[in-house]
Amino acid sequence: MTIQRMDNVGIVVNDLKAAIAFFAELGLELEGETTVEGEWVDRVVGLDGVRSDIAMMRTPDGHGRLELSKFHTPPATAAEPNAPVNTLGMGRIMFAVDDIDAAVARLQAHGAELVGEVVQYEDSYRLCYLRGPEGIIVALAEQLS
Repeated sequence: MTIQRMDNVGIVVNDLKAAIAFFAELGLELEGETTVEGEWVDRVVGLDGVRSDIAMMRTPDGHGRLELSKFHTPPATAAEPNAPVNTLGMGRIMFAVDDIDAAVARLQAHGAELVGEVVQYEDSYRLCYLRGPEGIIVALAEQLS
């Protein structure tokens, strides 16, 4: 067995439209939206009576995808709001950007807040963490050389 690729990362959200707008502002493209329900979904995810709206977002290079899901039934369970970056589990998604200051400003217009600061790592990168919709932590990296 050999892994062919990482297909997508799934994120459950309450406000699907706001999450789509946030990631579109970052530069991801909406690939499509659908609603899934039925026995096959219940069996795959191990829940009963699933009805979920899904939006698939694609990175500009076409290699990465985010699957944003809004569960109508059963309702999503809440995680700790504004959990710190050292919380167990999936902590963040990192994107390479060409202008970190412009990206931060655009995302802040969509409600994102810096977790810490924009910092420079050696002569290689400028980096930051932002908290976006639903408390999702997005890291940005601008390569300097």
